[in-house]
Amino acid sequence: MLDLTITPASRGEFPDVVKAHPGFYEEVGETRFRALVDEHYELIRNSDIAFLFPVNDDDDFEEAKKHAADYFIQICGGPNFFRQNRGEERVVGRHAPFRIDAHGRESWLKLYQQVLPKLVDEGISEVYVQSFWDYINIHSIWMINT
Repeated sequence: MLDLTITPASRGEFPDVVKAHPGFYEEVGETRFRALVDEHYELIRNSDIAFLFPVNDDDDFEEAKKHAADYFIQICGGPNFFRQNRGEERVVGRHAPFRIDAHGRESWLKLYQQVLPKLVDEGISEVYVQSFWDYINIHSIWMINT
């Protein structure tokens, strides 16, 4: 059973991060990975953190989805789409202009709690899905800047 518990966190914490198992990307594949990010972003559109995203500009919103999918695909062992299109990851720096607090992080993760179990239902290894959750749960702590 997936353990999608959100680790409590606050600004200024930088815990060690373990990337998702590369088997996650291998099983999910690029098309489903992009669909996962799309589904997550569509939940963001009507969430309490929508103000952090360009939800009122469809082109910019689609571009944000693409950047997020490229990043996660790359970090999970897939092709280096993000680096090819955007350069170095510098995730903390890229998020610095946005006021991200612990609540916003939790809201972002709660939306992933809604979509990740579907992958297990589709036959993706629970161990691999858990490894992706463990990665985003801890790495997202680094994004808290307010």
